Amino acid sequence: MRVVVFVKSTDYAEQGHVATPAIMAAMGSYNEALAKAGLILVEGHGLKPSSQGKRIAFDGAGRTVIDGPFAEARELVAGFWVWEVKDMDEAVAWVKRCPNPMPGPSEIEIRPLYEMDDLP
Repeated sequence: MRVVVFVKSTDYAEQGHVATPAIMAAMGSYNEALAKAGLILVEGHGLKPSSQGKRIAFDGAGRTVIDGPFAEARELVAGFWVWEVKDMDEAVAWVKRCPNPMPGPSEIEIRPLYEMDDLP
């Protein structure tokens, strides 16, 4: 099963602060542990703050470009991984081992991807 693991943003990240060297080192070690465990790390990256992003709103044939920043940092994504895991329990177990990705309270969300077998 493939999952996307979202590191939720915080006010700290939305202000454009990058991870501290200590957090970067801890996350590097964590990524190495994922690889050594045989977990397939398909992709993973940090994202720049929403102030540097854009959204495109769709309404029928119309398209409207909306410049960032976007409200509610806790609803935004600061980074992500794509993992291939045995099941959701394995993904949860690995996220519980993750170092805190922010210098304060933070959240990580796990979402399964649709697979071909899920589609009609």
